[in-house]
Amino acid sequence: MIQNHLHHKEEHLQSSDLLTDIVIGMSDGLTVPFALAAGLSGAVGNQVNLIWIAGIAEIAAGSIAMGLGGYLAGKTEVDHYSSEQKKEYWEIENKTDVEKEEVREVFRNWGLSEAIQEQAMQEIIKDKKRWVGFMMKHELGLEQPDAKRAGKSAFNIGISYVVGGLVPLSPYFFVSNSLDGLKISVIVTLICLYIFGFFKSKITGINPWTGGLRVMMIGAAAAAAAFGIAKLIDG
Repeated sequence: MIQNHLHHKEEHLQSSDLLTDIVIGMSDGLTVPFALAAGLSGAVGNQVNLIWIAGIAEIAAGSIAMGLGGYLAGKTEVDHYSSEQKKEYWEIENKTDVEKEEVREVFRNWGLSEAIQEQAMQEIIKDKKRWVGFMMKHELGLEQPDAKRAGKSAFNIGISYVVGGLVPLSPYFFVSNSLDGLKISVIVTLICLYIFGFFKSKITGINPWTGGLRVMMIGAAAAAAAFGIAKLIDG
């Protein structure tokens, strides 16, 4: 039992990354296709096929664009860490005394005595990899990112966008009148937006009832604006 406890592996960061990706993809996936479908409903009349064709095209393009954005963000994080890591290795080789003092400074800020600072510093610098890792975390405040983070992020965000986008679009597959599809889409999507906002807010520590209402109102406002503008232009 004690051995299992000591070998416990923390999963908080990975879970946090996954939840972040889902929130990013789902929030846009629910809102953007919803607004697009609402806008087209105000302009195309009974040509429902145009709505779901345009909607599918938007979901495909949006998921690729969002996934690519997630990939680039993850890749940038990995590249930045790698660049700073190389600098730390160079500084350890070429500015050894300065780097030793920086280690002492970290321990000094922790409130350790001078004797303990020196002892701890001597232990840290015995292994260059450990030394660099210590400086990356405690001097620069950088955690080593998952090398596969970029690909995972792209996939998670892209899939979340598709799932979210199909919610407001799906009613149009089962109706012959665009306004009938819009009515169903509004009900279904606003409920999903509220549920999504509720759990998103609960995870982030915000009042879930207020957070759910806020997300729902944003989606409703976007759809109403798109529908109104389409009607105005059509008129």
